[in-house]
Amino acid sequence: MKERFPLLLFAAYLMLFAVCAVHPYDRQTWISENIPIVLIVGVLAVLYRKFRFSNTAYALMAVLVFLHTIGGHYTFERVPFGFVTDLFGFARNHYDRIAHFSVGFYAYAIAELSLRRRLVRSPWVLALFPVFAIFTVAAGYEIIEWWYAASADPAAGAAFLGSQGDPWDAQKDMLADGLGAIAATGLFFWINRKDLREL
Repeated sequence: MKERFPLLLFAAYLMLFAVCAVHPYDRQTWISENIPIVLIVGVLAVLYRKFRFSNTAYALMAVLVFLHTIGGHYTFERVPFGFVTDLFGFARNHYDRIAHFSVGFYAYAIAELSLRRRLVRSPWVLALFPVFAIFTVAAGYEIIEWWYAASADPAAGAAFLGSQGDPWDAQKDMLADGLGAIAATGLFFWINRKDLREL
């Protein structure tokens, strides 16, 4: 079971992708939202033979894949997430913030790769590099979102951007990515504390 776990996650993703491909809210937005996720899954599939991450890393990376695939079907602001909005009295749908937080979970895999391949020799570098890498990707993605929203059909661009009228949406998204990275890196250090003594 442990050996097949990544393959089970991949099969679950394919099923979810197939279901969410049927009658999405907006086909252009669905395509735009799924391109980066398909690329991520493709890269992980290629890397699988060369470098197999831990099941914990795959599980954490799968969170974004599943959340983003669902978000692409509905568009992020329309995902049925009202129970959370109502529970906390939010004025907007925060499903996209949860998805952004899960982007940070990839810091776990970055730290794992860095440790197992001995790419770093300092615990400080091992702690900071994954977080900085996620912040860099987050900033780059927000720039791509802005570029796409400015150049696409106005309705599709607004749906892809998903700011829901918040002028600070990009900054909050990057913060969510970074906080997820800090949490994932902390988890990595706790789980791998014995191996880290060798650094």
